[in-house]
Amino acid sequence: MTAYDPLHGPDEEPPDPASVDGERKMTRQLLDETATANIHDHIEMVKTAAGLNHRIRSLLAALDAERGEGK
Repeated sequence: MTAYDPLHGPDEEPPDPASVDGERKMTRQLLDETATANIHDHIEMVKTAAGLNHRIRSLLAALDAERGEGK
């Protein structure tokens, strides 16, 4: 047991990712949106990190699905 709530569990993956092209576009869009985040704003940094974590997991899930690979 941990003294905190983790961002996600070890076996949790994003449900039904979009196509690789769709995920790539959404990843680039999020990178553009978060590029101007205030590094001195803790809440903004937490939101940015969580959003990027989710987006990268979705992109990897789409790549795995395209290749017919499981986790």
